Amino acid sequence: MSLHTLFRQVNIPLRGFLRSQSLISSRSYGAIAQARSVLENELETIRAAGTWKGERVITSKQGAHISVDGSSGGEQSRDILNFCANNYLGLSSHPEVIQAGIEALQKYGAGLSSVRFICGTQDLHKNLEQKLAQFHEREDCILYASCFDANAGLFEVLLGPDDAVLSDELNHASIIDGIRLCRAKRLRYKHMDLNDLEDKLKESQSSRLRLVVTDGVFSMDGDVAPLVGICDLAEQYGALVFIDECHATGFLGIRGRGTDELLGVMDRVHIVNSTLGKALGGAAGGYTVGPKPLIDLLRQRSRPYLFSNSLPPPVVGSATRAVELLLASNEIAQSMAAKTMRFRNNMTQAGFTIAGAAHPICPVMLGDARLASLIADDMLKLGVYVIGFSYPVVPKGKARIRVQISAAHTDSDIDRAVDAFIQTGRKHGVIP
Repeated sequence: MSLHTLFRQVNIPLRGFLRSQSLISSRSYGAIAQARSVLENELETIRAAGTWKGERVITSKQGAHISVDGSSGGEQSRDILNFCANNYLGLSSHPEVIQAGIEALQKYGAGLSSVRFICGTQDLHKNLEQKLAQFHEREDCILYASCFDANAGLFEVLLGPDDAVLSDELNHASIIDGIRLCRAKRLRYKHMDLNDLEDKLKESQSSRLRLVVTDGVFSMDGDVAPLVGICDLAEQYGALVFIDECHATGFLGIRGRGTDELLGVMDRVHIVNSTLGKALGGAAGGYTVGPKPLIDLLRQRSRPYLFSNSLPPPVVGSATRAVELLLASNEIAQSMAAKTMRFRNNMTQAGFTIAGAAHPICPVMLGDARLASLIADDMLKLGVYVIGFSYPVVPKGKARIRVQISAAHTDSDIDRAVDAFIQTGRKHGVIP
């Protein structure tokens, strides 16, 4: 065989291979270009609707007073009042909470590099679970990476095809997603409507287990679930009661135990999910407390628990100290009510519409998404950090600025925030 013939035999399939690779590359590029166009069009729609959610950069610890990058002509040192954190008790920067995290980091390391059942359980995890069960006066507790994970991991394990779940229509997105994962019959009842809940309980009487599911406090409006009526109906129709307490744990109720304590039904609510990422130190993590057999089963079958790394020791250490502070005294929790009412009353007198009642979540209702965003920007120029909430976080036409009061705020801080709202409200024609 001549060298020329050999070259032709090798070159013909090589050219075919190169052409096929070029075609594949062209198709791949086309797919990426098409996807990019679709995504950019969607993003432009969000911008045009005025619902774009930017992220401001904080250059200090979380607290009532913070520094924000670019808040004053590029200067980072300006004192900014923060009125939109879930740091209800001011424990995110509490010296003892920070020190506990440092000590846990030094003793236990940065992380476990493992899930709990392999080699990811330390004595400090078990200690925190015991303290949380004690705090909520329940039999046992299981930790998760977040309360979103706790909600994602519960319903699928507890409920099967023969069961039914009855959920408030305005429950948190994590509850909705968690319920979607289970195979139980799903019934939504109108927001805090006991008559509709009773209708759904009657409709589901043939189910093996029935679970009534509600936020203790609804995070967008700050309204409190009617737990007494819910528990009455659950007992009448033989159902279990679950509450998500992320916006109540630590500060609602005389000892800060939550909505169930506030309304006197701690012994009638069967399962509680909550978070370590808000009032209890503000770092990360969530948990479920309830009957021990349920907690044991979650350890065996709950997917977010089984397949997520353990909470890092510094987070666990900080949260443990936060819970210990609340177990030792109710003083911090008790300071919230007067501050909350000071803000609500002064804003209402100024002409603003404030949703909810007597909860540190104080939504300033504005309706228009773009207006909420503009007012939030103007508030920052006046040294007050708030954020406009709009669709899809809240329903269309119900945009608002969700103000959150903290135990760390002083009366002077609250008055300064109200004055800034009055100034921007008049500028944009919200109040006369």
